[in-house]
Amino acid sequence: MNSLSPLSYLDVIARAGSIRKAAETLSITSTALNRRLLALEDELGAPLFERLPRGVRLSAAGEILIQHVRSQKTNIERLRSQIADLKGERRGHVAIACSQAFLPYFLPRQISLYRDTHPGVTFTVLRREREAAEQSLLDHSADIALVVEPISLSVLNTAVRVRQSVHAVMNIGHPLASMEVLRLSDCVRYPIGLPTSPHGVRQLVDLALAQHQRSPFLAVQSDSFDFLRNYFLEAEMITFQVPIGLPDRMHNELTNRRIDDRDLRPADIFVGHLWGRTLPASAASFLEQVVKAIDQSTSPER
Repeated sequence: MNSLSPLSYLDVIARAGSIRKAAETLSITSTALNRRLLALEDELGAPLFERLPRGVRLSAAGEILIQHVRSQKTNIERLRSQIADLKGERRGHVAIACSQAFLPYFLPRQISLYRDTHPGVTFTVLRREREAAEQSLLDHSADIALVVEPISLSVLNTAVRVRQSVHAVMNIGHPLASMEVLRLSDCVRYPIGLPTSPHGVRQLVDLALAQHQRSPFLAVQSDSFDFLRNYFLEAEMITFQVPIGLPDRMHNELTNRRIDDRDLRPADIFVGHLWGRTLPASAASFLEQVVKAIDQSTSPER
């Protein structure tokens, strides 16, 4: 494991995109870090980074080596988990990349439940929408991805897939709150707020509006569902979310209503990990818990 230490610097530099920033992360001088990098490049006989005016970028040789480094780090984490299991313990670290819809309620609840029985396991939760979540699997910065409306499934070994109707979220006093199910034509009569374009729900809403030739008054855009939800406490507006991003009990001043699937198709939600990768024991068992939780709350399409 000690032999991996020099190579681990390479990963930090690659993620930082700068020798200076990487040196700050590692708490060493940039001169010392650059000297170690030059020694490694000399040993391998090839430059590992392209030196740019503002930072560095992996070379072709660096891309090959970084995949080896990240794969070895993953293998070591899996080894540690397996050894901990032999001792009757459950330790390890789970890194999760997820769409924002999972952040307010679903993941906090699942992580809390898991750590109740496995307090030695730590977590990193990264907000990554769609393509960025899949990239996190590829570069091994995440073990598991939970994605709303993924762009490509080529890298994802799907553990569970569900479809959820999109809901309109509004103030409980909103004129549409008295209706059971909403049509898109109902919603566009009022100002709306939308998440910014990388979000899966935004893509679905934009597509539906275009197909039905609707031009709503888009009053507010934000990359934070929390902001949109809380803003609507004070305004007669509508935003949109899938049920997995909503609390079991809505705020006393908020409510939600399902949008008719004929107007706005349900969102695809995928949970899985990188194809061909064997997860560490802690990540694998947490993924199993997540799949069970989703199975119990929805009707998955495998």
